[in-house]
Amino acid sequence: MTQESSYEAIRYDLEDGVLTITLNRPERLNAFNGQMAAEMMEAFDRADGDDNIRAIILTGEGRGFCAGADLSSGGDTFARSNDDLEAYRDGGGVLSLRIYALRKPIIAAINGPAVGVGITMTLPMDVR
Repeated sequence: MTQESSYEAIRYDLEDGVLTITLNRPERLNAFNGQMAAEMMEAFDRADGDDNIRAIILTGEGRGFCAGADLSSGGDTFARSNDDLEAYRDGGGVLSLRIYALRKPIIAAINGPAVGVGITMTLPMDVR
C-alpha cells in the first residue's frame, strides 16, 4: 500500500490499483473546509494523471462521512471581501464539477451522516 503523507484533511492510500481517499477530520465529523477542498482537488488531479490508478473510493474517517461545511468559525465561515467573492463563490460546486470530470470511476463509500456538501459531492460519482 502506498500512502501519501503530505495531506492533513484527507488520506491518500493506493493499493492494487485502487485509490482510497478518506476525509480525515473525524473530530469534526469530517466537516468540509477550504483545506479539504484544496487537498481533494489536488488528489483528483493526481489520480487522473496516474495510470496505475484504476478506480477511486471516497469515504470518511470515523463515524461520519461528511457533516457539511465546517461552521466552527461562526459568521466568519463564509465571510469574504468582494475581491475574493468569485474565488470562493462555490467551493462545493467546483469540487462536484471536478469529480464529474474524473476519467476514473469513483465510488462513494458513505459511512455515516452526509449533509450539505457532504452529500452534494457524491452526486456526480459513479456509485453511491
